Amino acid sequence: MTDSASPAPMTVATMTGSVFKNGATKASAIVWAALVIFTVLSFVLGGEHVVDNKKLAAAIVLAIGAVKVRLVGLHFMELRHAPIALRAVFEVYCTLLFCVLMGIYLFA
Repeated sequence: MTDSASPAPMTVATMTGSVFKNGATKASAIVWAALVIFTVLSFVLGGEHVVDNKKLAAAIVLAIGAVKVRLVGLHFMELRHAPIALRAVFEVYCTLLFCVLMGIYLFA
């Protein structure tokens, strides 16, 4: 005898459907996909020598890295909902980190 109150078995369709009904989860999935794309792009630019100018390729990879840090901080560490002072410190940190790393790379 089976219990009529038992839940229906979970399928991939029902699991993904329930995941994407939640707006926050959908936004996280979009940010995650962007992070994956940026990672692949960085790998291709840095390793496959798609761009002839190595300094330009490195600058693009550093910029992509700074964008990825910002995305992780804002979306997965919830800094987009943080007090304005904390978010400002994070935004300045991301900008300064990129500028310092770029300066070290270009002028070293």
